[in-house]
Amino acid sequence: MRLFPLLAFLAATAVAASAAAEPAQDSEKTSLPPTIAIIIDDMGHNFEEGERLANMDQPLTLAFLPYRPYTVPLAQLAWRQHKEIMLHAPMANTRNFGLGPGGLTPDMDEQSMATTLRRALQAIPHVRGVNNHMGSLLTQQLQPMDWVMKELNRYPVYFVDSRTIASSIASDVATAYQIPNLSRDVFLDHQQTQEYVDKQFKLLIQRAKENGSAVAIGHPHKVTVDYLEKHLPLLDEQGIAIATVSGLWAMRNSNHEMFAEGEKQAIRPAIAQKP
Repeated sequence: MRLFPLLAFLAATAVAASAAAEPAQDSEKTSLPPTIAIIIDDMGHNFEEGERLANMDQPLTLAFLPYRPYTVPLAQLAWRQHKEIMLHAPMANTRNFGLGPGGLTPDMDEQSMATTLRRALQAIPHVRGVNNHMGSLLTQQLQPMDWVMKELNRYPVYFVDSRTIASSIASDVATAYQIPNLSRDVFLDHQQTQEYVDKQFKLLIQRAKENGSAVAIGHPHKVTVDYLEKHLPLLDEQGIAIATVSGLWAMRNSNHEMFAEGEKQAIRPAIAQKP
């Protein structure tokens, strides 16, 4: 799919998606309990908090930055503990914050972007999906997003738009490529206090009750991990379910499989070097 056909496709699918969304949510709300998915970004730096998250009983989804000191051992541990693993792909932002290794920037050509993304995927054991780390600049730009989704479309991975900026088009381009995708509804810990995390967690539950399901993003801060350790075991008594991202996607899509067997190219694990 090239850029100009993609523009037309996006315009057509936006109208169709808007018309179809409300009935699907109504059906979802009547047949299933309100369900949340919690993604923890920036995994791979902090071993202590990462280990606590990996060992929690609930089905969290952990998003790992590539080439960080503890990415591989923590991803292996998390997978053994039945967590879902994502690549947290660094993307250019509007404030010129450094991306670290594996970053995707607007000055890259298509080959450079595809190679960088592919190597990052290969560096994350048991990867099932991708979301953007930062990305407030790149996720607004159609050409780079086209190249990103063209590469992701080769593999059996979903995409979550972290929505670090309201004008992101990342999920729209993923939809155009028929990549299973979701968008973030709530950030849990922009402020690292128990009071703020509690307010955002309650907002997450409210959104799930209103819409049937909701997706939150948090980080491996001690305050966040402490809060989740205390409050996730209480969800059952509140009638709230928690699922991995792929589980929540299946719930929203009539339990369909994301990918047919052999439909996509397997990601070949590699001990990738920093680019």
